Amino acid sequence: MRPAFRNAYLNFSRCLSPNPKFPNTLSFLHTFPTISTSQSPTLISFWFGRETFRSLSSTLCCYSMAGGEAQAPHSSASLEKQFEDFHVQLEESGSLRDRIRAVVMEIESTTRLMNATLLLVHQSRPTPELLEKPKAQIGVLKELYNRLAVVLRECPGQYYRYHGDWRSETQTVVSLLAFMHWLETGILLMHSEAEDKLGLNNSEFCLDVEDYLIGICFMSNELPRYVVNQVTAGDYDCPRKVLKFITDLHAAFRMLNLRNDFLRKKFDGMKYDLKRVEEIHYDVKIRGLTAQGDSIGEQEIQGQS
Repeated sequence: MRPAFRNAYLNFSRCLSPNPKFPNTLSFLHTFPTISTSQSPTLISFWFGRETFRSLSSTLCCYSMAGGEAQAPHSSASLEKQFEDFHVQLEESGSLRDRIRAVVMEIESTTRLMNATLLLVHQSRPTPELLEKPKAQIGVLKELYNRLAVVLRECPGQYYRYHGDWRSETQTVVSLLAFMHWLETGILLMHSEAEDKLGLNNSEFCLDVEDYLIGICFMSNELPRYVVNQVTAGDYDCPRKVLKFITDLHAAFRMLNLRNDFLRKKFDGMKYDLKRVEEIHYDVKIRGLTAQGDSIGEQEIQGQS
């Protein structure tokens, strides 16, 4: 009798669903109110057979552990809430990034004005007069960086998340400030001095060291061209001064253990700037155009090399 009943059960289950799952099985169990899981397993196995009983027991166990269909709405609600939170976060981040980029565009515009004026230095124009306009823009840059700091206060602890939005512009700013400082004093603009000029003394928004170093490398790229134009204008002592400065700068950079990244590539380019200045200084020297007092400076350069 048991094989016949089992065959009838299987046929009925296939009629309910071509691919029967545990919901159909449970609905079929409701047609037998006298049989329940609380009754003896021997009686259930008598009605359904041992193999069918094992299958039903496994199905009921999985259905009970999963919480049935009641857990599906809960999982769907959690998934929806999570992505709603993501939507809010991305909207806030996008709005904040737009405000940052608006300030960065003004910084870029200011640096273009400064660079356009400083390019006239290569035409042997009087340096003090040329530096008046770029120096007037330093106050504008300071105000813009203060506005940028105000925007970043809305997202404390996320400085490096948005740092890439103004990184390139800051490197350009440092290179211009360093070049102007060198034209005035003949020495390197220090990191702390650059921070003071831009008002970046706050611990939450400061001048990144790597941005400062890359900016200094950009500044060194302008020195060979400056030397050529100064020699053409008759300033034969300029190569010696620039050679001493860039030699000291290159030696200082060699103290750093740089990784194989963009900063390392810019530092590797500095040795070519140094080589070009050395060649210009050599040409001026063998032609007898150097002043008599240059021998002391040359000895200092050779000693540092």
